[in-house]
Amino acid sequence: MAALNDEQTMIRDMVREWADNESPVSAFRKMRDAAPAAGYDANAWRVMAEMGLAGIVIPEEFGGTAFGYLSLGLVLEQLGRNLAASPLASTAAAATAIVMGGSPAQQAAWLPRIATGEVVATLAVDEGPVHNPAKIATSVAGGKITGTKAFVAEGDSAALFVVAATDGLYLVAGDATGVSRSTRKMADSRSHAQISFDGAFAEKLEGTTTQAIVDRATAAVCAEMLGLAVQAFETTNDYLKTRVQFGQLLSTFQALQHRMAKLFTEIELMRSAVEAALEAIDSGRSDIDQAVTLAKAVAGDTLKLASREMIQLHGGIGMTDDYDAGFYIKRAAVLEAMWGNAAFHRERFARLNGY
Repeated sequence: MAALNDEQTMIRDMVREWADNESPVSAFRKMRDAAPAAGYDANAWRVMAEMGLAGIVIPEEFGGTAFGYLSLGLVLEQLGRNLAASPLASTAAAATAIVMGGSPAQQAAWLPRIATGEVVATLAVDEGPVHNPAKIATSVAGGKITGTKAFVAEGDSAALFVVAATDGLYLVAGDATGVSRSTRKMADSRSHAQISFDGAFAEKLEGTTTQAIVDRATAAVCAEMLGLAVQAFETTNDYLKTRVQFGQLLSTFQALQHRMAKLFTEIELMRSAVEAALEAIDSGRSDIDQAVTLAKAVAGDTLKLASREMIQLHGGIGMTDDYDAGFYIKRAAVLEAMWGNAAFHRERFARLNGY
């Protein structure tokens, strides 16, 4: 477990309290039923921006707080516990691309607006159903970008896209001529869209690479996955302590105790891997790629176990829409695939280590 400073502890506790009181799972259920085009509650996002969360990885000179990726991860973990729908992870990754690779003019034009929550930004990288940043056909000629990106998170509402092309990353405004969106309905009831660029105006980001930004986006997703896994464990553990079967509490059955003990251990290992990746980013270590890919591999396997144990140990009620367990397994399935599943990252980790 990472050693948090006073500032990070305050942020974690503040967001946890807000999420529990103002954005519980019932708020997600309400949002799902209302089905806003953006895939999240705009009022909740406004409040989060007022709390300073939209600018958490943006330098202070542009209106952010520059708290870093570990702090971002703490926030996303707490939001993930309650399935709070927001564009924070996507916007933070896109903002990081501008911080790392943007010109002074690009930074001044976009970062202050992102920090206030006015602009929702996102990455548009993958062009097929499976994550593969090495297989990109989107191209730019004469400052005009052409290509199609599949399953772009927050693609329905983004005012700015950071787009991966064959020769690097580009900024494309969401309202630019030549940009079209097609909503994709996913199991998690969140925003995912196919974005087509047909000769849209694009500005290149010169100072970073696609993989460097994807690694940071992946670390952010891992933090949300950690929140889901923690809450899946806690909710299931509480249920076992209250549900009576065959005249006994389920928590008294040794076989179930063993399963919960194993899950607890796996989640603690997951926390170590995820927080190590976030700390690697903040410290600018040379092994960020390895730390992130290890975290995603561990997070994918662990969340898969946690979400499925949640369903199974709840029994029949876990399969119904009246209970929250189904929401966790649906969101988990999407996050497991986002930026590469566990198998993808195990293979990548082996390649990075010369195997």
